[in-house]
Amino acid sequence: MLILSRKTGESVVIDGRIVVKIIRTDGDTVKVGIEAPSNIPVHRQEVYEEIQRANREAATRAPLSQVPSLLNAQGKTGHSKTAAPAPSPATPVASQTDFSPATNQKHSKTV
Repeated sequence: MLILSRKTGESVVIDGRIVVKIIRTDGDTVKVGIEAPSNIPVHRQEVYEEIQRANREAATRAPLSQVPSLLNAQGKTGHSKTAAPAPSPATPVASQTDFSPATNQKHSKTV
């Protein structure tokens, strides 16, 4: 990890494309501004971790197109052939809150 000291108004450039600028300090709080190309997602860590968790959860669920075949497979293995209707899938967390990079870039207002 690279550790730098910066004063208000000073910046750090990453890969020639990303600029991290110290906007303001207030006690132990530091406001930073981040300029990055729109194709590079920029998230707070807790938001990034939530996106990753939602993606892992979505990847482990069976696609709706496979539900009938899964129910038929149960009937062939001796389970009751009158299966209850499949419950409605829960809406993934990621679709309730738009975490897309494009939306995140819209919130780059300097305060």
